[in-house]
Amino acid sequence: MSIPVAYIAVILIWSTTPLAIQWSSLDAGFSFAVMARMLIGLALAVLLLLVWRIGLPLHRKARLSYLAGGLGMFGAMLCTYWGSRYISSGLVSVLFGLAPLVTSVLAAFLLGEKALAPFKLAGIGLGLIGLLVVFGAQPTASPQATQGVAALLTAVLIYSASLVWLKRIGDDSPPLATVTGTLVVAMPLFIAAWWLADGGIPAKIPLRGLLAIVYLGVFGSVLGFALYYFIIKHVEAGKVALITLITPVLALLLGAWLNGEWVPLRVWLGAACISLGLLLHQKSA
Repeated sequence: MSIPVAYIAVILIWSTTPLAIQWSSLDAGFSFAVMARMLIGLALAVLLLLVWRIGLPLHRKARLSYLAGGLGMFGAMLCTYWGSRYISSGLVSVLFGLAPLVTSVLAAFLLGEKALAPFKLAGIGLGLIGLLVVFGAQPTASPQATQGVAALLTAVLIYSASLVWLKRIGDDSPPLATVTGTLVVAMPLFIAAWWLADGGIPAKIPLRGLLAIVYLGVFGSVLGFALYYFIIKHVEAGKVALITLITPVLALLLGAWLNGEWVPLRVWLGAACISLGLLLHQKSA
């Protein structure tokens, strides 16, 4: 598959993911929603492996990549689902825009990548300014909103660390196999989290929430992560994380259009800074 096509597909999937996460969490409960999503994703991934006759490598690097991906997926997704109940879907995506900053620094120290060159620093700085501008336009004064922001920042840290860990392992297994192995590792953890947090199946799930869970299980968990692993094997970690500088703008638009979320002028100014920062960061590649 073409790397640009995969890159664009991941952007589109991740731009719609925050809104789908919020809908499923509010309609079905956060622990059940994320557990059901991953269960659907695992079933589909195994089916595709069988249909396409793709083996599941079990050599050392493959096992390590499953572990890194599984732990990262569990921690980041659980925090995201919990926090998304208290903040807007657009802000969920905006906060994930911090990932390039964290990932670039981690990659510089752990992978030896030239993530802190002048142009990259300038791009990261503008991206941070844009995120701060957007963040300043959001109502986060309530205790619950503050907790939601804290949960999302924790998710960003876990996501970034997992990304760098996967890049350092350097496994060359098929992307779909990596997704399947990751889900196998993460699934028991999601089931345990659901059991401890709730342990019950909702008596009735609104159609919106049900469709959101299915969409996330098929696209967000399988297709999205398969393309994601494909990209990180061909692109340096800092560039992969730049996806999270593009998706906030699209997620904010979708939140305003489909969820009635207010998008003030400061958000557009922040988006302009983010876009310029992205161009500068890419210029240094």
